[in-house]
Parts: sequence; structure tokens; C-alpha cells
Amino acid sequence: MDIYKYISEKIKELRETYEAKGLSQEELAIKIGVTPNTISRWETGAYKPRITDLQKLAKFFGKPIYVFLPEAHQPDDIKLSALFSATADLKDEDIRAVTEFAEFRKARSILKEAKKKKASNDAR
Repeated sequence: MDIYKYISEKIKELRETYEAKGLSQEELAIKIGVTPNTISRWETGAYKPRITDLQKLAKFFGKPIYVFLPEAHQPDDIKLSALFSATADLKDEDIRAVTEFAEFRKARSILKEAKKKKASNDAR
């Protein structure tokens, strides 16, 4: 599945299932500071959200940013163990900051690769 199709479906799923009752596109737009039209275009795939948009969405929904990535791109247990080991003595807020930063960097890298692949495929 195309990564952007996956992202668009995940945004819609999270919006529709938010707190068991869901949110309208307009309500979500207000919460994260974009227009309802932008939410609609993200969900249809007409617009591709930037990594900073995904970070806002992840924060709003209380999810890690990699929730917007297909399972094949999500971290495995070995990497998580290494992260836990490296951050064992940090305060909770520092751990959250490090984790958000790591998730942001990984998602940004995956989206850059997807753009390169799409550009390569479009050029053929």
C-alpha cells in the first residue's frame, strides 16, 4: 500500500473513532489549527500532510507519530529496548521529549524516502 494512502486512511480512522464518538473534519481542523478543507484533502489523499502536521495530529490524538506509518516501518522491540536503556535515568518529561524527537526523525526519513520513490516512479 502507498504510504500516503495509509496516512490518509489513518487520519480518517483516528478522527472517526476519537473518544468513541468521533469528530467532524471541522472540529479536528479547529483543534489542530488548519482548515476543514485541509483535513478533507488529507483524508482523500489530495494533499500530503507535512511531517509537522503528522506531529500535531499524533499529539492531539495521544498517539506516537509512527501510528501514521505502515507496520513495516514501525520500530521493533530491539530498538525500543535500546531506547529504554539509553533513557533509563531521565525524568518523564525528558523521556517524552526524546521519544517525540526520535519518532519525528524516523517519520521524516520515511516520508522523504517515499517522496524520492514516487518521484522516481513518476519519472519512468
